[in-house]
Amino acid sequence: MNSVMRWGAALCLLLAAAGCGGGKSATESKSAAPAGSAYDVGPRAGESPVAEALAAKGAVLFKAKGCTACHAYGKRLTGPDLKGVTQRRTAQWMEHQILHPEIMTKEDPISRELMAKYALQMSNQGLTQDEAQSVIEYFKKLDEESAEAEQQAAK
Repeated sequence: MNSVMRWGAALCLLLAAAGCGGGKSATESKSAAPAGSAYDVGPRAGESPVAEALAAKGAVLFKAKGCTACHAYGKRLTGPDLKGVTQRRTAQWMEHQILHPEIMTKEDPISRELMAKYALQMSNQGLTQDEAQSVIEYFKKLDEESAEAEQQAAK
């Protein structure tokens, strides 16, 4: 009897490790929350210090490229509110989203979710990698300033 119980327990562990799905069909399992993004693994962008000179350049680019038509900080426009984005996403994910939004919505689960939610494809503004990094630094600066303001208000 003891060996039968061990075999049963081993079989349950094997099925669980194989991803049995708890009796769900393959279709039900696939419709669950999307798999994580390969670009959004690791430390959040806002965890590294802000490069002030790049942030200043990013602020100019953000306005000059017309990003303000869809994005704001602290409120939603036609695109997502950018407040806290550097705490939610990695710099790598943001860079890919800025440089290749049309590819990201096809390949990245987070981008697909955002497109479904906002019913709008982010336009490719033709930024270089250095310019995208500057815009990310600008977002980090905004998030840093916002956190500091919230801390002051709490005192």
